[in-house]
Amino acid sequence: MPPEPSKLILGPISPAAPGTLYQQIVNGLNREISEGRLQPGAPLPSFRQLAEDLLVSVITVKRAYEELESAGIIYRRQGLGTFVAELGGDRSREGKLNAAREMFRSGAREAAQAGLTPAQTLKLVREVLKQPPE
Repeated sequence: MPPEPSKLILGPISPAAPGTLYQQIVNGLNREISEGRLQPGAPLPSFRQLAEDLLVSVITVKRAYEELESAGIIYRRQGLGTFVAELGGDRSREGKLNAAREMFRSGAREAAQAGLTPAQTLKLVREVLKQPPE
């Protein structure tokens, strides 16, 4: 018999927060998996249970799970449940790395358009990296 899914703490999922509700769930699960709090093979709550826990619709959770499944981060087994994929952490981190890379490209573009030299841009990046993450 598979282990019981533990209660997930994904942070506040709210219409007032940035992004759609399903994307907030995707981001939260990605974070939990990429940071190792959800290990490969770990069971996830059912659509209904997670929807109830987060006070969102089952359709919202289903959409989030489907996106994560299509990315190879989680998988479903009929009659058994939904689990973190063996390479889920690697794929989750890869997605986050690609997103970070794109944000850096965008920031570098903005800095260049503001007239900063590459050296000034690097100085700015170092300043930002010294600040604690939010």
